[in-house]
Amino acid sequence: MTQPCSHRITVCTSCRHKGETDRPGYELIAHLRAAFTTAGGDMSENFDVAGVACMAGCSRPCTVAYHGKNKATYLFGDIEPDHDIADLISFAQQYAALEDGWCSSLDRPGKLRKTTLARIPAAFQALQDSLEKVS
Repeated sequence: MTQPCSHRITVCTSCRHKGETDRPGYELIAHLRAAFTTAGGDMSENFDVAGVACMAGCSRPCTVAYHGKNKATYLFGDIEPDHDIADLISFAQQYAALEDGWCSSLDRPGKLRKTTLARIPAAFQALQDSLEKVS
């Protein structure tokens, strides 16, 4: 039995650029999977790439999320399948190395510094922080 991936990249498959009919999410998924296969080793073993029907980032297509167990989740918008693969793979390497997934926008590679839509604390951490305030 194989171990499940410890990280996931989720790509919106509904996003479209205004006035266009194509959905770049499907192309982005294919590019990411190919890049992880090329990278090999830990990268292809530690990341799963999947699509989802909608992540409500419609005004900023194409939307991509990074998730990891007990890690902050990141949501990026305005991602272009033909231009942003290197930044996405670079962030995946960085994200995998971060214990809690937390990093400054200045630490994110290239375009991802300015296209972050959200950074969501890990569910456990958010719960723990709220309990500490009540105590």
